[in-house]
Amino acid sequence: MDIKEQLKDIKTQLRLSMNGVVSHSMREKGLNYKLNFGVELPRIKVIAGMYEKNHELAQTLWKENIRECKILAGLLQPIDTFYPEIADIWVENMPNMEIAELTCMNLFQHLPYAPAKSFHWIAAEEEYTQVCGFLTIARLLMKKGEMEDRPTDEFLDQAICAALSGSYHVRNASLLALRRYMQHDTSHAFRVCRLVEGLADSTVEAEQILYNMVKDESIE
Repeated sequence: MDIKEQLKDIKTQLRLSMNGVVSHSMREKGLNYKLNFGVELPRIKVIAGMYEKNHELAQTLWKENIRECKILAGLLQPIDTFYPEIADIWVENMPNMEIAELTCMNLFQHLPYAPAKSFHWIAAEEEYTQVCGFLTIARLLMKKGEMEDRPTDEFLDQAICAALSGSYHVRNASLLALRRYMQHDTSHAFRVCRLVEGLADSTVEAEQILYNMVKDESIE
């Protein structure tokens, strides 16, 4: 099948798997798409398994304003043809947290340039660019755990700043990355504790959230 036929076939598979209850629930939660079939993730992965990874197909799927197509794009995009400039375009057009989380999990964390690119993203001003940066770093920390000293300093500075002053989604993503960093080693946890110990008596909500997360993680 050519790309046009594959896209048509995928949409047929999605319609056959449509879940109106899930779709309605997502709309109520503010996840708005031009089209949302409400297909659950395990089924989307099954559909992805019916096709070979293909750059042109993945790029075509990403351009569709359809929830399931964007998820499939991350699953079907080959790593070797997903160049840094394309990654930037995807991140610039990230529609919501669900797609950000799944794309970071299914694609971004596996990119050979993910460490450098994620640091570039967390330093950006756009909300979902920062989100993707922190989520990718969190994934990389789960796999490797270690950073070199200079990147670690930059990461901790950016993450703490985002946790204190970023948008809701940026704060949550940065806290997740900090948590993953702390979980790798007690020395990591101690280092973050030292950075936030001055917030112990703060009455600012964001500072309390950060301090309490660090405190709870260090106890565990």
